Amino acid sequence: MSRTQLVARIGRNWVVLFLFLLCVVFSFTGRGFLSLKTLNNILLTSSPALLLAAGETFVIITGGVDLSVGFVRGLISVISAIVIRDLYALGYSPYFAIFCGIVVGVLLGFLPGLVNGILVARFRVPPFIATLGMYGIANGLALRYSKGFPITFLPDEVGEIGNGFFFYLLPGRLFTIFEKPLGLTEAEARNLVGIVPYATVVAFALLFVFGFVLSKTQFGQHIYAIGGNIDAARRAGIPVEKHLIRVYVISSLFAAFSGVLSTLIFSIGTHTQFAASLELFAIAAVVIGGASLMGGKGSILGTALGVFVLSVLEVGFLMSGILPFYRYIAVGTILVFAVVIDQLFPEVVYD
Repeated sequence: MSRTQLVARIGRNWVVLFLFLLCVVFSFTGRGFLSLKTLNNILLTSSPALLLAAGETFVIITGGVDLSVGFVRGLISVISAIVIRDLYALGYSPYFAIFCGIVVGVLLGFLPGLVNGILVARFRVPPFIATLGMYGIANGLALRYSKGFPITFLPDEVGEIGNGFFFYLLPGRLFTIFEKPLGLTEAEARNLVGIVPYATVVAFALLFVFGFVLSKTQFGQHIYAIGGNIDAARRAGIPVEKHLIRVYVISSLFAAFSGVLSTLIFSIGTHTQFAASLELFAIAAVVIGGASLMGGKGSILGTALGVFVLSVLEVGFLMSGILPFYRYIAVGTILVFAVVIDQLFPEVVYD
């Protein structure tokens, strides 16, 4: 292998190498960083972000951007939590209330994406403006229904589902499946390790399905074609408007799944003004994962790698005792570096 080929290969796989390097560094600076408990906590807390960024991937590949996903996630989290709380208060089974909250949240997730898609595809509104408008609408509705406070008083089963694991391990003593072992002392409960979070399995399943759609189906190839050259795509007979509407619906649906999942994990319906940073997190993860803001390039696997880079960075800084504002500096630096890599190695993609 020539030197040029070696440099090109490193450039194409820099995210994988950088993620590995972060884990090595934090294993020395953060006590217990490489423990099974820390790994599973990263997987669990990253699950909503994985879904949010996966939906953004579809939009960015077309050359657009969806600025509304953070507040759509917040709105769906609030709505699903209200449905669960009110049905449970009326005496319905907690599992029925949770099921209804999930269904209502996901179904409502169609609407913001449909509106965004129609504005962009049919009325030629720039994606930045169309989704910025939805950003404000979703923000206002979430504040209206939550009155500015988290939605609480959800049944305990919400947290049990959202924070459940397929396996539980008490080192040297017990190994159970699906349910926590009973009769543990306080010290044993602290040492209990959950393995393979339910939320992560759900997130990975959705990523696998839509990753297949993106990379292996005609619909996915048309998305790349639209991002590469929208005029050429039209001349080739691709129904560009229909595809763009579907792409924005997919982005909104993923935001809805993310909102529902965050409700289950945190056991509250959360909406905050800081939701504006969630779409920036999603966009950063997509770009770090190898997508181009010019369109025509990106993948679900690359986006997942980008999410884990940001999540590992956050947890590693926290466990290493590094002040939080340095994380923002690090993320900004990595984002600029990712764009530079995109210019130097335009063929970078993670299949």
